Amino acid sequence: MVKRNKIAIIGSGNIGTDLMIKVLRISDVLEMGCMIGIDAQSDGLARAKRMGVAACETGLEGFLELPEAEEIGLVFDATSAGAHVKHDKMLSARGIPVVDLTPAAIGPFVVPSVNIDEHISAPNVNMVTCGGQATIPIVAAISKVTPVRYAEIIAAIASKSAGPGTRANIDEFTETTSRAIEKIGNAKHGKAIIVLNPAEPPLTMRDTVLCLCEDSDHDAIRASVNEMVAEVSQYVPGYRLKHEVQIEEISANDPIVLADFDDRFSGLKVSVFLEVEGAAHYLPSYAGNLDIMTSAAMRTAEKMIAGGRA
Repeated sequence: MVKRNKIAIIGSGNIGTDLMIKVLRISDVLEMGCMIGIDAQSDGLARAKRMGVAACETGLEGFLELPEAEEIGLVFDATSAGAHVKHDKMLSARGIPVVDLTPAAIGPFVVPSVNIDEHISAPNVNMVTCGGQATIPIVAAISKVTPVRYAEIIAAIASKSAGPGTRANIDEFTETTSRAIEKIGNAKHGKAIIVLNPAEPPLTMRDTVLCLCEDSDHDAIRASVNEMVAEVSQYVPGYRLKHEVQIEEISANDPIVLADFDDRFSGLKVSVFLEVEGAAHYLPSYAGNLDIMTSAAMRTAEKMIAGGRA
């Protein structure tokens, strides 16, 4: 009988290795089945072997030929968008669900604190971006109280935590995050900005969320944001507010002009300032942008398994 909680990770780089260590140290639901890579000299495969985890050096195609593949109930893909397209076809043929940490976005966007229940049976789910995982919960929390006309997020991360994949896909980051702000956060218009901060020593990830919304009870908005921060911090312990939620009333006599949308806004401007500190399981603590991705991916997989999908 298939052990539905046994998982495999494709990609033995920083993300895949951090995720493996999280599964081994934290999860009561997931069990490491195999670390899959293509670089026999990678630190991720070497660590897997040292930690008693099966390691496959011939990629997903090679792994699927092994008897151990029959025990896998779910796979994380921490490779690249191009590779994920091929991986998804192979895994789909086997009926194995996938949590995708690449920009491929074959499946629906998922932010576990917001919409995992809607996609718990999806064969493939996508983890959006680090900025999306950090900020979309806040936009969604405000949207629960009052309609959000416009939401803008700024994700500031340490340059040292931005690998070549991130640097090569800045446009994809902003476009994907903007779409997800609207689709998951329920903002009418969304905009995302990423800043690579070269400061030394490296700074912990900071996120700013600005929402323009209809007039509503200020205390209700603050309460909803605080509840969401508490929810996210259950699976990302370093996720926290840097300051109290700030709310400003915008008068119709002095509106904000939204030039990009040919609109004039009056109502409430809600500003939320966040910090995301990594757990330092494998990556440095300042790399909260990477930690929140692996943490959200693990929570998503746990929810999918608990829901009986995997």
